[in-house]
Amino acid sequence: METMELAFEEFGDPDNSPLIILHGFFASSRNWRQIAQKLSARFHVYVPDMRNHGVSSHHPLMDYPSMAADLLRFIDDRGLETASLLGHSMGGKVAMWFALTAPDRVNKLIVADIAPVSYKHSFDNTVLALKALPLAEINNRKQAETVLASRIPELSYRQFLLQNLILKDGKYCWRLNLDIFQQMAPNIAAFPNADHLAPFTGKALFIAGGDSDFVKLEDIKSLFPEAAFSTIADAGHWLHVQQPDVFTTLVENF
Repeated sequence: METMELAFEEFGDPDNSPLIILHGFFASSRNWRQIAQKLSARFHVYVPDMRNHGVSSHHPLMDYPSMAADLLRFIDDRGLETASLLGHSMGGKVAMWFALTAPDRVNKLIVADIAPVSYKHSFDNTVLALKALPLAEINNRKQAETVLASRIPELSYRQFLLQNLILKDGKYCWRLNLDIFQQMAPNIAAFPNADHLAPFTGKALFIAGGDSDFVKLEDIKSLFPEAAFSTIADAGHWLHVQQPDVFTTLVENF
């Protein structure tokens, strides 16, 4: 399998225990800077941009085995024997697949608001809304945000997505390859068949948002029998953004 060298940000003392944070679909390392800085008091934190995200290179294949292979290369390239993994949403699925396929390289596993299951939801509306944005007519980010409002009503989600809109040679363009995202989105909503794999018996913590319905205990226990489970009240899928202090404390304590 062809692996990719991932761009990354790094925080904290290299002598501390390594913690790798894996972001979600449409996100990048920059979305995790504040959390990473908080955690860097106790850990040596790496936050890679997954393939096709942030400033990492683009590749037509994007699924969990390929992203887990990128992660293994990342860990090997840093000379780490093991690392703790913290993954949110898509990043949580990468972390779970990695833990199932390379359990000896994982110290502790923390998964934020996602389960090892295939979800029914589709990203079609999001991708099509971004593709429909008339980039040649956009003069500033606020204008882009206003145009997107009819297709993506939730302001915080619009602003999150628009972090991928960049100014290049005086014109706005997408940092993402939206064609790849459209083609690969079903892989991101899915989770590979793990029936042939042994359960991960290492230390694992699943953190769910109290207002989110992404995580059910029965979906976790067969593959992660030792997992602990925490719920953060007054938080949805973006629990680390909505309750950053509670989230960071849970991670540190685990």
